[in-house]
Amino acid sequence: MANISESDTIAGAWIVEPSIHGDQRGLFIETYRREWFPHGREMVQGNRANRQRGALVGLHYHLHQADYWYVPFGHARVVLHDLREGGPTDGATLELDLTGENHLGVFIPPGVAHGFAAVTDMVITYMVDGYYNAADELGVAWDDPVVDADWVVTDPILSERDQANPRRSDLPVGRRPYWPMRT
Repeated sequence: MANISESDTIAGAWIVEPSIHGDQRGLFIETYRREWFPHGREMVQGNRANRQRGALVGLHYHLHQADYWYVPFGHARVVLHDLREGGPTDGATLELDLTGENHLGVFIPPGVAHGFAAVTDMVITYMVDGYYNAADELGVAWDDPVVDADWVVTDPILSERDQANPRRSDLPVGRRPYWPMRT
Protein backbone atom coordinates (compact mmCIF):
# COMPACT_ATOMS: atom_id res chain seq x y z
CA MET A 1 0.00 0.00 0.00
CA ALA A 2 1.35 3.43 -0.93
CA ASN A 3 2.01 6.05 1.74
CA ILE A 4 0.30 9.32 0.72
CA SER A 5 0.83 12.40 2.85
CA GLU A 6 -0.07 16.04 2.47
CA SER A 7 2.90 18.38 2.47
CA ASP A 8 3.33 20.34 5.73
CA THR A 9 4.78 23.17 3.60
CA ILE A 10 2.17 23.61 0.85
CA ALA A 11 -1.54 22.94 1.43
CA GLY A 12 -3.05 20.58 -1.14
CA ALA A 13 0.29 19.24 -2.39
CA TRP A 14 0.59 15.50 -1.78
CA ILE A 15 3.71 13.34 -1.67
CA VAL A 16 3.36 9.69 -2.69
CA GLU A 17 5.73 6.98 -1.55
CA PRO A 18 4.55 3.95 -3.52
CA SER A 19 4.90 0.31 -2.57
CA ILE A 20 7.71 -1.38 -4.45
CA HIS A 21 7.41 -5.04 -5.38
CA GLY A 22 10.47 -6.81 -6.71
CA ASP A 23 12.06 -10.12 -7.32
CA GLN A 24 14.77 -11.57 -9.56
CA ARG A 25 12.88 -10.26 -12.62
CA GLY A 26 12.94 -6.61 -11.52
CA LEU A 27 10.43 -4.15 -10.03
CA PHE A 28 6.73 -3.46 -10.17
CA ILE A 29 5.53 -0.08 -8.87
CA GLU A 30 2.05 1.35 -8.95
CA THR A 31 2.91 5.01 -9.62
CA TYR A 32 -0.59 6.55 -9.57
CA ARG A 33 -4.13 5.75 -8.45
CA ARG A 34 -7.08 8.08 -8.84
CA GLU A 35 -8.35 7.14 -5.36
CA TRP A 36 -5.19 8.59 -3.74
CA PHE A 37 -6.54 12.11 -4.39
CA PRO A 38 -10.28 12.03 -3.63
CA HIS A 39 -10.63 15.82 -3.91
CA GLY A 40 -8.86 15.99 -7.27
CA ARG A 41 -10.36 15.74 -10.73
CA GLU A 42 -9.77 12.90 -13.16
CA MET A 43 -6.41 13.02 -14.94
CA VAL A 44 -7.07 13.31 -18.69
CA GLN A 45 -3.63 13.47 -20.29
CA GLY A 46 -0.27 11.80 -19.67
CA ASN A 47 3.05 13.29 -20.80
CA ARG A 48 6.72 12.34 -20.77
CA ALA A 49 9.77 14.58 -21.00
CA ASN A 50 13.42 13.56 -21.25
CA ARG A 51 15.82 16.20 -19.92
CA GLN A 52 19.59 16.39 -19.93
CA ARG A 53 21.62 17.13 -16.84
CA GLY A 54 21.49 20.85 -16.02
CA ALA A 55 18.13 21.55 -17.70
CA LEU A 56 15.75 23.64 -15.60
CA VAL A 57 12.03 23.80 -16.36
CA GLY A 58 9.82 26.38 -14.66
CA LEU A 59 8.49 27.82 -12.67
CA HIS A 60 5.11 27.22 -14.34
CA TYR A 61 1.63 27.48 -12.84
CA HIS A 62 -1.96 27.02 -13.84
CA LEU A 63 -5.14 28.61 -12.54
CA HIS A 64 -7.26 25.58 -13.47
CA GLN A 65 -5.01 22.54 -13.81
CA ALA A 66 -3.45 20.07 -11.38
CA ASP A 67 -0.39 17.93 -12.20
CA TYR A 68 0.95 14.61 -10.92
CA TRP A 69 4.71 14.04 -11.43
CA TYR A 70 6.80 10.88 -11.28
CA VAL A 71 10.47 10.33 -12.24
CA PRO A 72 11.17 6.73 -13.33
CA PHE A 73 14.77 7.43 -14.35
CA GLY A 74 17.36 9.91 -13.10
CA HIS A 75 17.17 12.67 -10.49
CA ALA A 76 15.01 15.80 -10.50
CA ARG A 77 15.10 18.57 -7.90
CA VAL A 78 11.48 19.68 -7.76
CA VAL A 79 10.51 23.13 -6.51
CA LEU A 80 6.95 24.10 -5.61
CA HIS A 81 5.99 27.66 -4.64
CA ASP A 82 2.50 28.55 -3.41
CA LEU A 83 1.11 31.59 -5.26
CA ARG A 84 -2.46 31.28 -3.92
CA GLU A 85 -3.19 34.67 -2.43
CA GLY A 86 -4.90 34.44 0.96
CA GLY A 87 -4.18 30.73 1.38
CA PRO A 88 -2.67 29.18 4.51
CA THR A 89 0.67 28.49 2.76
CA ASP A 90 0.83 31.51 0.41
CA GLY A 91 4.51 32.28 -0.25
CA ALA A 92 5.83 28.90 0.94
CA THR A 93 8.47 27.06 -1.08
CA LEU A 94 8.96 23.28 -1.02
CA GLU A 95 11.98 21.49 -2.47
CA LEU A 96 12.03 17.74 -2.90
CA ASP A 97 13.95 15.19 -4.91
CA LEU A 98 12.14 12.77 -7.21
CA THR A 99 14.40 10.00 -8.44
CA GLY A 100 14.36 6.62 -10.14
CA GLU A 101 15.68 5.32 -6.82
CA ASN A 102 13.16 6.75 -4.32
CA HIS A 103 10.14 6.48 -6.66
CA LEU A 104 8.31 9.40 -5.01
CA GLY A 105 5.44 11.11 -6.81
CA VAL A 106 3.94 14.55 -6.19
CA PHE A 107 0.44 15.93 -6.74
CA ILE A 108 0.52 19.68 -7.48
CA PRO A 109 -2.75 21.62 -7.12
CA PRO A 110 -3.76 24.58 -9.30
CA GLY A 111 -2.16 27.84 -8.22
CA VAL A 112 1.11 26.27 -7.05
CA ALA A 113 4.09 27.16 -9.24
CA HIS A 114 6.19 24.14 -10.10
CA GLY A 115 9.47 23.39 -11.78
CA PHE A 116 12.35 20.98 -11.75
CA ALA A 117 16.06 20.87 -12.42
CA ALA A 118 17.68 17.81 -13.96
CA VAL A 119 20.41 16.89 -11.48
CA THR A 120 21.25 13.98 -13.83
CA ASP A 121 19.93 12.99 -17.24
CA MET A 122 16.35 12.08 -16.42
CA VAL A 123 12.86 11.17 -17.53
CA ILE A 124 9.75 12.70 -15.98
CA THR A 125 6.21 11.50 -16.56
CA TYR A 126 3.33 13.70 -15.62
CA MET A 127 -0.43 13.60 -15.78
CA VAL A 128 -2.73 16.59 -15.87
CA ASP A 129 -6.42 17.02 -15.17
CA GLY A 130 -6.99 19.41 -18.08
CA TYR A 131 -6.02 19.44 -21.73
CA TYR A 132 -3.45 21.96 -22.93
CA ASN A 133 -4.80 25.51 -22.72
CA ALA A 134 -2.38 28.28 -23.72
CA ALA A 135 -4.34 30.79 -21.63
CA ASP A 136 -3.67 28.67 -18.52
CA GLU A 137 0.10 28.28 -19.13
CA LEU A 138 1.61 30.86 -16.80
CA GLY A 139 5.00 31.36 -15.21
CA VAL A 140 7.04 33.06 -12.53
CA ALA A 141 10.82 33.61 -12.55
CA TRP A 142 12.75 30.52 -11.49
CA ASP A 143 15.37 32.70 -9.77
CA ASP A 144 12.99 35.09 -7.98
CA PRO A 145 14.58 35.84 -4.58
CA VAL A 146 11.12 35.69 -2.97
CA VAL A 147 10.85 32.05 -4.06
CA ASP A 148 14.37 31.44 -2.71
CA ALA A 149 14.74 28.00 -4.31
CA ASP A 150 17.78 25.76 -4.10
CA TRP A 151 17.80 24.19 -7.56
CA VAL A 152 21.07 22.28 -6.89
CA VAL A 153 22.31 22.80 -10.47
CA THR A 154 24.73 25.55 -11.50
CA ASP A 155 24.50 27.29 -14.89
CA PRO A 156 21.02 25.91 -15.69
CA ILE A 157 19.87 25.38 -19.27
CA LEU A 158 16.60 27.32 -19.68
CA SER A 159 14.04 27.81 -22.44
CA GLU A 160 13.43 31.32 -23.75
CA ARG A 161 9.99 31.20 -22.16
CA ASP A 162 11.39 30.39 -18.71
CA GLN A 163 14.04 33.11 -19.02
CA ALA A 164 11.26 35.66 -19.65
CA ASN A 165 8.91 34.74 -16.78
CA PRO A 166 8.12 37.70 -14.47
CA ARG A 167 8.95 37.87 -10.79
CA ARG A 168 6.15 37.06 -8.38
CA SER A 169 5.69 40.75 -7.54
CA ASP A 170 5.24 41.51 -11.27
CA LEU A 171 2.56 38.93 -12.06
CA PRO A 172 -0.15 40.63 -14.14
CA VAL A 173 -3.46 41.54 -12.52
CA GLY A 174 -5.91 38.69 -12.85
CA ARG A 175 -3.17 36.11 -13.38
CA ARG A 176 -2.38 35.58 -9.70
CA PRO A 177 -4.05 32.56 -8.11
CA TYR A 178 -6.31 33.06 -5.10
CA TRP A 179 -7.52 30.91 -2.24
CA PRO A 180 -9.61 28.85 -2.37
CA MET A 181 -8.81 27.75 -5.91
CA ARG A 182 -11.77 27.07 -8.16
CA THR A 183 -11.46 24.58 -10.99
